[in-house]
Amino acid sequence: MRGITWLRALVLLCSIMIVLVGCGNADPSWVSFEGAANEKSFPVPKEGNKKDPPANNSEMNVVRYFLPGLKESDVFPEVYLETIIEWGWQEEVDDQRDAVRVFKKDKKVVQVIVEDDFFVIMVPKATEKSVIRSLENK
Repeated sequence: MRGITWLRALVLLCSIMIVLVGCGNADPSWVSFEGAANEKSFPVPKEGNKKDPPANNSEMNVVRYFLPGLKESDVFPEVYLETIIEWGWQEEVDDQRDAVRVFKKDKKVVQVIVEDDFFVIMVPKATEKSVIRSLENK
């Protein structure tokens, strides 16, 4: 009977260890990407979980992604930067500051803000004034 008790205890301990390891805070892998919710041509890591948008912003379309292990103090991930460039975006070096990066493609602009455990994708909304300006430029 004692052997069965030890076996149950061992199985329980192994199960707990598997759960704890699986729920650990691991660094992002940066291996798989998909289009952002607010700009489908801009890559975001598939492992990033889209969160509810912050307060209503009339000038920017904002989407926040939760990505455990991401740190504002770390360097912008090189793999992510390479993927953004592969998707046809160019970084606007003059417009960047600290954890904010700006990318352009054709006439589209995307801002990426990196903070602890999440990042934000911001895209300027098209307004009537910008539509009128683009029509006047033709």
